[in-house]
Amino acid sequence: MNRTFSSLGIYNYRLWFAGAVVSNIGTWMQRIAQDWVVLTDLTDDSGLAVGITTALQFLPFLLIGPWTGVVADRVDHRKLLIATQTGGALLGVGLGVIVLTGNAQLWQVYAFALGLGFVTAFDNPARMAFVSDLVPQSQLPNAIGLNSASFNAARLIGPGLAGLLIAWIGSGWVFVLNGLTFLATIAALLLMRVAEFERQRRAPREPGQVLEGVRYVRSRPDIIAILVVVGVVGAFGLNFQMTSAMMARVAFDRGPEDYGILGSILAIGSLGGALLAARRKRPTLRLVVVAAFGFGVANSLLALMPSYWTFALAGIPVGFAALTMITAANTTVQLTTEPSMRGRVMALYMMIFIGTTPIGSPIIGWVGEQYGPRWAIGIGAIAALLVSAGVGLWASRHSNVVLKFQAQRPFVSFGRGAPRDAEPIQDVETTNA
Repeated sequence: MNRTFSSLGIYNYRLWFAGAVVSNIGTWMQRIAQDWVVLTDLTDDSGLAVGITTALQFLPFLLIGPWTGVVADRVDHRKLLIATQTGGALLGVGLGVIVLTGNAQLWQVYAFALGLGFVTAFDNPARMAFVSDLVPQSQLPNAIGLNSASFNAARLIGPGLAGLLIAWIGSGWVFVLNGLTFLATIAALLLMRVAEFERQRRAPREPGQVLEGVRYVRSRPDIIAILVVVGVVGAFGLNFQMTSAMMARVAFDRGPEDYGILGSILAIGSLGGALLAARRKRPTLRLVVVAAFGFGVANSLLALMPSYWTFALAGIPVGFAALTMITAANTTVQLTTEPSMRGRVMALYMMIFIGTTPIGSPIIGWVGEQYGPRWAIGIGAIAALLVSAGVGLWASRHSNVVLKFQAQRPFVSFGRGAPRDAEPIQDVETTNA
């Protein structure tokens, strides 16, 4: 099988991939419908209200992220994912029923967004760690890249489909349909051959495991650098659903169909970045920094586009740069983390990457409401340029930072090399600027 799709030769991963595509289409449909309902039905084009909705959906990552990582390291990933997918299905259908009955109020959308955030906070670290249960270590970069590809293939379909469905049958049915798409992932999990799983060492139940995960990350300057980049860009730059809604509605005076098309065109670049990532054997911190800088440049140009269609087409390089950065960061952290710590580390990663959204989204929404949606995009571009330049400067001064992954723990040195008695299993250069 072509190297880009090699993980699909594994039965369990093939099931996971297929279920994820269907579920992710529903996820993108719900995101589009949720923001459109808040922006047009429940408020008078309030960017701040959309920002608060987004913030509430990601607030649980900031509040309980480290503890969800401990859960992911301790429990059976498959069983946990069945539980979280069931919770997501119920929340999607519940919100749909409220909207369809005509009783939806802004606070209720806020509450459902927060509830979905708590479910997702448990789902994401388990979902990321689960990939290592499905494929051998050598296939992990490919599987992670294909995960991103499935998410963005769904992004090609979901937003455009959501826009059409909102216009044809209303937002309420979009929420209900999203709830039903969770059944695809649940079915895939139930049909897997558990005997073929790659067995990972589980963390024992003992006190101080959250602090152990924090100490582990603090000992890893390469991971800290990645967290700084994705945290800043995630907070101020990756607010596409909100800024695109404001641009479609306020700057271009377009309807839900055109809003959905913006998301689908942006996903063309994202899908390209994901497929390229699936072919990449060893991402590095350098790639994360370069992609973040490219994102800042592309986002700057996006903010200046004068018409709807030039804006839509300018979203393609934005999507490509964003997905390259995200996938490189995700893969680098997973590949260089000890398996028994992976759930906690990825939970901290998601806490920083997504948990900063409650800080950034209301600010970006307020800027868009007060000064226009172009400035909302521009703030994200400036933030990406500054953080990538800062981390790039740090990396250039520590270009001899080399990570040696040994049997049980990583060893990070600044120019001293590994201990003389060390026999590293895998050497990964984490900063080679």
